[in-house]
Amino acid sequence: MAVVFIALALATKRERIIQAIKRSKDEAVTNILLFAFNALIAIPLCLAPVLILEATLRSVRLVSEEAWVGVPHAVTIFLAILVIDFTAYWRHRFEHSRGMWRFHATHHADTAMHWLSVQRKHPVARLLAFFMDLTLAWFIGLPVIAIIAAGILRSWWGYFLHADVPWTLGAAGSFLMSPAAHRLHHIRDEELMGHNYGNTITLWDKLFGTYLDPAPYVNCETGIEEGTRGFLGELARPFEKRYRTSKALESTEAKTV
Repeated sequence: MAVVFIALALATKRERIIQAIKRSKDEAVTNILLFAFNALIAIPLCLAPVLILEATLRSVRLVSEEAWVGVPHAVTIFLAILVIDFTAYWRHRFEHSRGMWRFHATHHADTAMHWLSVQRKHPVARLLAFFMDLTLAWFIGLPVIAIIAAGILRSWWGYFLHADVPWTLGAAGSFLMSPAAHRLHHIRDEELMGHNYGNTITLWDKLFGTYLDPAPYVNCETGIEEGTRGFLGELARPFEKRYRTSKALESTEAKTV
C-alpha cells in the first residue's frame, strides 16, 4: 500500500515532492504512531470481548449465512459495501455530534492531507468504528468472505480518498466518493465540513441530504481551529476543557440533526 501511494505522490507532485514531504512529515509521523497504537494495543484488547459477543448474539441474527448460499460472490460483496457504507455513514455523522466530536477532531486535524491521514484516529474513534461498521452486515448474515472483501476494498479506497490529489473523478464522482469530495469534508471552513460523510459511495450522502459537489472547493485548506498536535497531544485532546463546547461541533452538529 505504501509503495502504491508513494508512487502516486511522486507521479502527481514531481518537482514539488520535497516540499510536500516537508509540509506533511510531522503529521505523518503522528498518524503512523496513532495507527501503531490502535493496531497493536487498542484493537487487540477488544478482540476477546468481540468474539464472545459474536458467539452470544449469533442466534439473534436477522438472516442466517445459509440464506446467501448460491448468491454470486460479486453480488454479496457489492451488498456488503452498500451495507457497511450505510452503517459507517451514520457512525461518522454520530462522531460529529455533541459529545463525540472531541474524539473525532483528531481525524480532522491534519493541515497537510495525505494518504496516511486516514489513520489519524483517536483510539476511542477507532474502536467505535471497529464495533459499529460491520454490525448490520453481520446481523443480516452476509458471508464472511464478502465482508472481508468489502473491508479490503473500502480500506484501499479510504487511503485513496485522503491522498493529496485534486480529483473529482468526473462522471464516476457522481456515485463514487472522490478525493476532492472527501477533502471537502476536511475543509477548514467549519460551516462546510458537515458534508460528504461517505467512505466509498455517494449514495447515502445524497439520500440523506449531506452531499456537496466538491468542484468549487478543490484543493481547499484543511484542519480545525484548535490545530494539529503530536501523538501524545492527540491522545489527550478529547479531555481538554475546550471540547465541552466547540464551534466545529456546533456547525457540524447542525448537519447531523
